[in-house]
Amino acid sequence: MPVLTRLIPSPVVVDIRPGALDDLASVLADQRISHSGKLAVAISGGSGAKLRERLAPALPGATWYEVGGGTLDDAIKLADDMKSGHYDAVVGLGGGKIIDCAKFAAARIGLPLVAVATNLSHDGLCSPVATLDNDAGRGSYGVPNPIAVVIDLDVIREAPVRFVRSGIGDALSNISAVRDWELAHREKGEQIDGLAAAMARQAGEAVLRHPGGVGDDSFLQVLAEGLVLTGISMSVAGDSRPASGACHEINHAFDLLFPKRAASHGEQCGMGAAFAMHLRGAHEESGYMAEVLHRHGLPVLPDEIGFTVDEFVQVVEFAPQTRPGRYTILEHLDLNTEQIRDAYADYAKAIGS
Repeated sequence: MPVLTRLIPSPVVVDIRPGALDDLASVLADQRISHSGKLAVAISGGSGAKLRERLAPALPGATWYEVGGGTLDDAIKLADDMKSGHYDAVVGLGGGKIIDCAKFAAARIGLPLVAVATNLSHDGLCSPVATLDNDAGRGSYGVPNPIAVVIDLDVIREAPVRFVRSGIGDALSNISAVRDWELAHREKGEQIDGLAAAMARQAGEAVLRHPGGVGDDSFLQVLAEGLVLTGISMSVAGDSRPASGACHEINHAFDLLFPKRAASHGEQCGMGAAFAMHLRGAHEESGYMAEVLHRHGLPVLPDEIGFTVDEFVQVVEFAPQTRPGRYTILEHLDLNTEQIRDAYADYAKAIGS
C-alpha cells in the first residue's frame, strides 16, 4: 500500500537560544551549508557594522555587503554584486529589510539563504516571500525558504523593545487570519490547508497564552518559534493566507492611506486582529487579545497610535481594496461607513470595560 505524504519546505537548521550567534560558523560547517567558508553576508549600515566586527574573525572566508535599504533596487544591486563571488550561501544578518533583500538576492543568483535575525518584528524572517519597496509602492516576491534560521536571544534583547512588540502583534494576528480563512472556506468554498492553519493558529495561541513579558527568555523563545512556524505555514499553504486576513488588510490600508503616519506592521496588525475578532462576534476572545496586547505595550485603539476614530473608520472601509480576491470578515459583512462607526463604538466600549 503506498504511503501518501508530502515534503514540507522548511529550514534544515532552526537555532533559537541565547548565544546562538557565537556558533554560526560551526552550524554552517556542521550542516554542510558552507564547506569552504565562502559566504556572502548582507548587513545593514548601522547595527550591521558592530555585528561584522564581532563575527568576522569566525568567518574568515566571508565577503561583507552593506545593504542601503529595503527596496527592490537594493536587492537587485545586492544580487549583481554577489554574482561573481562563487559563494556557498548568502547570509542575511539583520532585521526584516536586510533579510528580505538577502532572500531576493539569494534566489536571483541561485544560492541558499541563511537568515540571522537581529530582531523579531514580524513573521517574514522564515517566510517564502520577500517584501520590497518599489516604484509602485511595495511588492511581495516569491522566494525559497531560508535553509537555516539563527536567532540569538541575547541579540534580540539588545534591539529596541518596539521590535519585539511588533512581532507580538504580528503573531497574535494569526488567530484572526485563520478564522478568516475558515470563513472563506465555509462561505466561498476556498480550499483550506489544515496543517498550515494549525501551525499558524498554534503559533499565535502560544504567544497569546504565555504569561511572560518582552524581557523574558522563555517568552522570546516562544515568540521567535511562533514567527518561524508562521513562515513555514505560509510555505505549506503556498501563500500568505494562514497569517493574513482582515488584520493585514487593515494594516495595508493604514500604510496606503497614511504612509507618513503609519505605526509598525505588528502594532497595526494586532489592533486589526482584535477589531476583526470583535466584528465576527468573538467578543470574549477579542477582549482577551486586547488585554494581552496592552500588557505587552501594544495599542488596541487608534488614538494610541495617533489616529482619530474617523480615520480608523476610513481605514476599515478601504481595507478590502488592499487585497482583491481575499475573503475576510470585512468582505463578508460589507459594512458601510456608519455601520463601521457603530461597530467600532461597540468594540471600544467592550475592551474598555
